[in-house]
Amino acid sequence: MFRHQGKSRTAKHNLQIATILSLVAGIVNVTGFLAFQQLTTNVTGHFALFIYDVASFNFWKGTIYFLYILSFLFGSFSSSFLIEKFKENGKLNVFVLPTVIESLILISIPLLGYFITIEYPDLIICLLLFAMGLQNSFVTKISNAIVRTTHLTGLFTDLGIDISQLFFPKSYPKREKLKANIRLRIYIISFFFLGGLIGGFLYSKADWKLNTLIVAALILLMSLFYDDLRYRLILAKRKYRQRKKPACNFSKV
Repeated sequence: MFRHQGKSRTAKHNLQIATILSLVAGIVNVTGFLAFQQLTTNVTGHFALFIYDVASFNFWKGTIYFLYILSFLFGSFSSSFLIEKFKENGKLNVFVLPTVIESLILISIPLLGYFITIEYPDLIICLLLFAMGLQNSFVTKISNAIVRTTHLTGLFTDLGIDISQLFFPKSYPKREKLKANIRLRIYIISFFFLGGLIGGFLYSKADWKLNTLIVAALILLMSLFYDDLRYRLILAKRKYRQRKKPACNFSKV
């Protein structure tokens, strides 16, 4: 699901990566809000607050929200830059790079809390927004802009449009593709919601606090490990079949 691109990428691959990353985004979203009372997976609210503060001449306060927006933007830029920089290397899965960086950020934040008192929560919020910018960028590129996992506004809009098109079969005859899109969006929304429930339970009820972010990082790393292991097994099977074919032909001769 992290490797297939272009024509080799199927709806199943998009569904797999969508469920994993939307689950992670849901966990980060709730953990960031409970810890800092700020949105940490999208910038829509921050942009509105930035405009409000500027209009009210609270320029310094507005600068903080502007930094939040830039952090998400820089995360998106960094992810895309890394992918473009290393995509010509056929041996390297370029989508691993932003995923690993995101995981390291999510792990480092709670570890940092063990050693020092977090006196500048705005810095942590910027790091979380940077990580979500990384995620949203690489999942957009790998799925050819079909999957986005860090915010739901566009998803609900697209879902509403897709459902409405079901009532007009003559205008939209590709029913299977339409149903696949609806299924994908429902999965993303559902797993984002599930991630929020998991994040809320671990942060508040289990009292894990920022350690909840480690769970999100582990989900990412395990999905990477599983994807890589599965890919290596498929390659090993192909090599085995290729070696076996000449031997079979020779025995027949």
